Parts: sequence; structure tokens; C-alpha cells
Amino acid sequence: MDQFETVPGFDDLAHQAALVIETFAAKGFKIATAESCTGGMIGAMLTEVAGSSAVVDRGFITYSNEAKMEMLGVPEEDLISFGAVSEPVAKAMAKGALTSSDASVAVSVTGIAGPGGGSATKPVGTVCFGLAMTVGDGLVITSTMHFPDVGRRGIRFLTVQKAFDLFLKAAGQSMN
Repeated sequence: MDQFETVPGFDDLAHQAALVIETFAAKGFKIATAESCTGGMIGAMLTEVAGSSAVVDRGFITYSNEAKMEMLGVPEEDLISFGAVSEPVAKAMAKGALTSSDASVAVSVTGIAGPGGGSATKPVGTVCFGLAMTVGDGLVITSTMHFPDVGRRGIRFLTVQKAFDLFLKAAGQSMN
């Protein structure tokens, strides 16, 4: 099997991005992103969509630990205790993006896209996600995915796809 068979293509992500923009525009809500391993791909795909300026408030590319702390208020203790690729850091990133923006929903991603950097406990393809919302009950959730090793690009594409899923689930479950 080709390593990229399970990886979404640009057109797949563009379609999903358009759905995110349409859904949030219809509800009148803004979104923010906090990205590490994707390096801005989530924001880039969202802003490919015409009319995205009505929805996308801002995005934070916080690749380094210093950027996570300075731009999003991630506690240094969390980075030391759990590592940058962890649910506590993903949670802090999402909350930081939300409080540093005019968004109602923020999604964060931090992970190991490879080819190096993995370990026995956090192999290549490990990505932690955070979702924070000011609407509804002010929900903050986290999750960890272990994507197959489909190469750096593939892991990043799968991460963007999952981030879009989180936005859509947030819109469907908490913004009615």
C-alpha cells in the first residue's frame, strides 16, 4: 500500500475548509488557531476560502516553546512536566488563542510530524489537539491522535483534517 493512500489531498482539505467557513459564517462566530506541528497550514487552508475574513480572527504559529509561552501563555511548568506534545500544552494553547483573540472557538495542535523527534512514548505521528470555546458552557477539551507514519506531509495533512473536524463538531454541538 502506498504510504499516502490514507492522506487527504489538497482538494479534500479545501472542501472541508470551505465547510468550516460556511458553517461559522452562518452562525456569526469567529475562530482562531494555535499551531505548532502544522506551521500555519490550518490557517492557510481556511483563508484559501473566499469570505474567510468574516470568520477567521487570527492564527498563532508557535513552533518553539518560547513562542508557546510568550504568545499563548502556556505555563513553562507544563512544558517541562509534560513536554510540548501533550494534552496539557494543547489545552493551554487553545485557551491562550481564545483569550488573545475575538474568537468564540479556538483549535490548537502540537505534535511530532517526523521524520525524527519521536520516542517510545511519543512516536512520530503523535499529535495533541485542544479545543476551547467561549460559547455554550465554555468547553475546553483535548485529545491525542496517533497517525500512521505516512511521512511528514501526510501527518500534517491528517492533523489539519482532524482540526477541521473539531471545528465542525464544535459548531454542531455547542453553537445551535
